[in-house]
Amino acid sequence: MPDNLVHQRVRDALARVEAERNVRVLYACESGSRAWGFASRDSDYDVRFLYVHSRDWYLSVEERRDVIELPIAEDLDVSGWELRKALRLLRKSNPPLLEWLQSPVVYGCDPEFFAAFRELAAGFYSPRRCFAHYLHMAFGNWRHYLLGREQVSLKKYLYVFRPLLACRWIERQLGPVPMLFAELVEGVLEEAEVRAALDALVARKQSAVELAVEPPVEALSRFIAAELPRLEALAEPEESVGDLEELNRFFRRHALTA
Repeated sequence: MPDNLVHQRVRDALARVEAERNVRVLYACESGSRAWGFASRDSDYDVRFLYVHSRDWYLSVEERRDVIELPIAEDLDVSGWELRKALRLLRKSNPPLLEWLQSPVVYGCDPEFFAAFRELAAGFYSPRRCFAHYLHMAFGNWRHYLLGREQVSLKKYLYVFRPLLACRWIERQLGPVPMLFAELVEGVLEEAEVRAALDALVARKQSAVELAVEPPVEALSRFIAAELPRLEALAEPEESVGDLEELNRFFRRHALTA
């Protein structure tokens, strides 16, 4: 489906959310394989957004749901986080949230909010927490999908390599991790044999409906088996601590205004 038709479907879905839930969408982006740059033709569109309610919604004694999740419709997977939830996660340097801000596919945003939120996020970026998140993800995907198997789903290599290379990115103090997989590969993967095997895998995934189940790719498995323990043995990166009152001021400015 042409991109302009997909973007219109996404905008229509977000407009319905605003009308039916009485919220305002502040930012919406692509967050899955289509943002990472290795989607297949049949990959879903993983739309994620940030939103705010009207002032009165926040002036309540009861806790209210702070996530909106739409039923998956064909190839659209749409969900969002309320702004206060997002700010609480930002305080913890939540990697998925930080990735959203790096997405190469933006479906819509309030420009003033987006610029201010990205600036705020820079002060709460914690290399230590992000490194731990990605390392845990790489280990988990490796053990669950690849380790010790005679036949593997080849696309699972990409779900190990992405967090693995993210750890390298943080190790080298290159800042917040980019979403584009090609940028990670270009920035931190010097091993020629591994890179060639990975490039071939990405090309196959982009051109195929689904990657096959096949015997493991030796070059990729060997690299993972060596790199995971090396990363695990590293000293923890520097911690970064933002000012909680900054989050409060930001919330009051962007949420408690109507």
